[in-house]
Amino acid sequence: IEFSDDEEQNLESIFKIGLMHAKRGKPQDAIFYFDKVLLVEPRHLNALIYKGNALGKLGKYEDAIAIYNKVLSVEPNHVICLLNKGLAFHYLKKYHEAITCYDAALSQSPEDANVLYHKACSLALENKTDEAILTLEKSITLDTQYVEKALGDMDFTNLRNDNRFKSLTS
Repeated sequence: IEFSDDEEQNLESIFKIGLMHAKRGKPQDAIFYFDKVLLVEPRHLNALIYKGNALGKLGKYEDAIAIYNKVLSVEPNHVICLLNKGLAFHYLKKYHEAITCYDAALSQSPEDANVLYHKACSLALENKTDEAILTLEKSITLDTQYVEKALGDMDFTNLRNDNRFKSLTS
């Protein structure tokens, strides 16, 4: 579909209103505006991604995954989308599927500390202790902010007594 400059600007204005609602913690309102954009341009990737995020904030993880799959059908290597899809699976306690998404993201961006951190969380919950610690270590090596995060993260409860975890987070 071809749009005039005015129509394109109007569509982007509607998208930006949705973003403002998302940033203000109003996911339901954000979805309303993203849906308006998607009604006109169903393959507006940013509107799809942010709608998926908003659905996740509402705990509608299956719906979010369906949205992320639409994006990935167009851009199969979209790292943020793969990360967010992995997070949705994680919250559904489908850790194996989450890890698969994180691995796909890491194949594109192997030094992404955030993806590595979330992969370590899912590995820990799958009781893959050695792999979880190695992955967490790589994440922390790339970005030390993950030391503090790991200390308070319930996903690592089963690793708290492991000397390697203690060493990483001390």
